[in-house]
Amino acid sequence: MNSTTTQLTAVPAAVRAAEPGARFRDLLAAEWIKLWSLRSISWAFGASALIIIALNVSAAVADFNNWPTYNEGIRALFVPIWAMRDAFTVGACMILILATGSIGALTIVGEYSTGQIRTTFAAVPARRSVVAAKLAVVTAVMLVYGTVVSGTSFGVTQAILSGRDIGLSLDHPGALRAVAASALLAPVCALVGMGLGALIRHTAATVVTLTGILLLLPFLLNDRHRWSSVILHALPRSAWERLVQLDDPFGSAPYPATISGSWIAYAAWPLAAAVVAVVAVRRHDL
Repeated sequence: MNSTTTQLTAVPAAVRAAEPGARFRDLLAAEWIKLWSLRSISWAFGASALIIIALNVSAAVADFNNWPTYNEGIRALFVPIWAMRDAFTVGACMILILATGSIGALTIVGEYSTGQIRTTFAAVPARRSVVAAKLAVVTAVMLVYGTVVSGTSFGVTQAILSGRDIGLSLDHPGALRAVAASALLAPVCALVGMGLGALIRHTAATVVTLTGILLLLPFLLNDRHRWSSVILHALPRSAWERLVQLDDPFGSAPYPATISGSWIAYAAWPLAAAVVAVVAVRRHDL
């Protein structure tokens, strides 16, 4: 009985050993197909991009129309401070954070809710490789998305403002940094959404948690107290606000954010989210 059982269990093991392991590029291709197989993803990308660009363009058009009524004080501050704020408004930033974070969460929560994740791991038991492929695909797609939205917003808004000779060029000090920070905000928030999705595994709960951390928490903190400012400046949205600022905020607050600290926050959030996603998927049962 024991020898028979051993032989029966040894056969599938031998077959699995003989089968070639999935190459990482095959996993990338599979994750690419799964990402675009949902129509809601395409609609989410398109609708959010149009809304974000429209909000920024609306701000630029408003300043273009109102320019003759602005006093000398406003005109003196407009270039470069207000011109850059038109390119990347706070409202558009919040839409970008919510949209990209939610899409990132859905890429992994969706598989758990439909049960597709069981099929995926049955075909590829190497869970870390699957998650790594998913992270790579989402990062690449979001980087392209963020670059297109950021570049378009900057180009169109500054072209509008140039009609009043108050537009900025990309070689203006700090302009390229602001465009890059706005582009990178998309993959940063998407990976945070993926990390939360892998940990929580429930769509509504993940989106609520994501909204609370990335959008609502900054409103509860300030930079007038040391520990509050440390947490505030470590959040992606606050880091983005510092990176797109072309004025010098030093002296305006007891504990201001720094450029280097903001870039560190940009790097730390997606790295931590990737670690959380890998660990959560490996250790939790399906």
